[in-house]
Amino acid sequence: MDEIEVREIGFADPRVQALVTEALTELGGRYGGSGDDTPVTLTDFDPPVGAFFAAVDGDALVGCGGWRRHGTDAELKRMFTTPAARGRGVARRLLATIEESARAAGMKRVILETGDKQPEAIGLYESAGYVRIPDFGYYKGAPGVLSFALDL
Repeated sequence: MDEIEVREIGFADPRVQALVTEALTELGGRYGGSGDDTPVTLTDFDPPVGAFFAAVDGDALVGCGGWRRHGTDAELKRMFTTPAARGRGVARRLLATIEESARAAGMKRVILETGDKQPEAIGLYESAGYVRIPDFGYYKGAPGVLSFALDL
């Protein structure tokens, strides 16, 4: 795990967009469709209204995630770890970095939407102290949606 470094990176970076495409393809396989129709623009994660991070192994991006401002909350979006990097603590490291960034920006909590077909993500969030909250986002009220929050 020591060889993997978490770095802040622009969401518009073509390498990030390729990783996001891989993530959405995987979600599409689980849920159908595009994987996630939540509106996200290339500037949603630009400081001071957010931040985006990548886990880097050599020259390869093996994970990503970021937060964007949602009122006084930081909404976690586009969390993903490549299959080859799973089980190595990459997602947990990314999550901790995102939480610290949001805290430093004055956010009160991190909120997120996930789905019931992502047991790995649910396990990560629950083990990191996230608790269920009322649904809030694009998928509010959709079957299988699960919303979580962590007070910072």
